[in-house]
Amino acid sequence: MQKSTITIDVILDPNRIPEKINWQASDSTAEMAQQAKAMCLAFWDSAEKTALHIDLWTKDMMVDEMGDFYYQMMITMADSFVRSTKNEKLAAELKQFANGFYQRFRDDLAKEK
Repeated sequence: MQKSTITIDVILDPNRIPEKINWQASDSTAEMAQQAKAMCLAFWDSAEKTALHIDLWTKDMMVDEMGDFYYQMMITMADSFVRSTKNEKLAAELKQFANGFYQRFRDDLAKEK
């Protein structure tokens, strides 16, 4: 059996707010840990039938970056959903929602300027 390890290091400020997020995967070709400004990690607890998740972002993550991040996560979730369930119709609906969400987010940002 092969084992793969993902290591996530979160450096916190004195108020326990993330300053840096670094991650490294044993199967990656990258030799050094990669930096990230945000992360969302979810696990499925089949005994409790619930999702457990960790959502973190650094204090230098900008609002426009957060909108991009959520949009890309929704598109990726739709792709994963169709691969795991073969339900292309619902995946397409999720992508349609993501596109509308992103457009509205961009419009709201433009209004604030």
